Amino acid sequence: MIRDAGGTASFQRTDVLVAAEIEALVDHAMKTYGRLDLAFNNAGVEGDVAPLVEQTEANYDAIMDINVKGVWLSMKYEIPRMLERGDGAIVNCSSVAGVVGFPNVAIYIASKHAVIGLTKTAALEYSAQGIRINAVNPAVIDTDMVDRFVVGLNMKKDDLSALHPIGRIGRPEEVAEAVLWLCSGRASFVTGHSLIIDGGFTAR
Repeated sequence: MIRDAGGTASFQRTDVLVAAEIEALVDHAMKTYGRLDLAFNNAGVEGDVAPLVEQTEANYDAIMDINVKGVWLSMKYEIPRMLERGDGAIVNCSSVAGVVGFPNVAIYIASKHAVIGLTKTAALEYSAQGIRINAVNPAVIDTDMVDRFVVGLNMKKDDLSALHPIGRIGRPEEVAEAVLWLCSGRASFVTGHSLIIDGGFTAR
């Protein structure tokens, strides 16, 4: 789709649980484009929907490995390449689940709180060296993950729309626009920030 629109793009299959594959992804970007300017660490899973005491270790490990370890490993290999130039921007995908609680998804909630912690700490460590690191915190966005989520909670999308004062759930492109802004020079004084994109969800 990017190529059809006149852009340049390449694909590198990567499992964010495997450090060597993330390192290979970053190396691929360097070899293909000669530099790494921006990164959006967006891989994530919601896991099983169940009360906390019914959650399993396997579910905990799966969520934390992808949502938290995956973000940490991604930054671990992205940041050194950006430091070579003394410039770069990283955006990590958290969630409104990183700033509020929600029943029956305790492990997912914990993972997204952790992403914010990683983001703030990394920003403090590398901002003086020219690397800006932020997070986005979307509310309910019209994705396959939400389709699975509503089934797990025995809800409908309309039920989730009612949680947002704006009267609807979000669109993927609305999150993308926020990510692009955080990656751009227009956000040059923004780092260590978690940008809430929630149609008023957390304003109640």
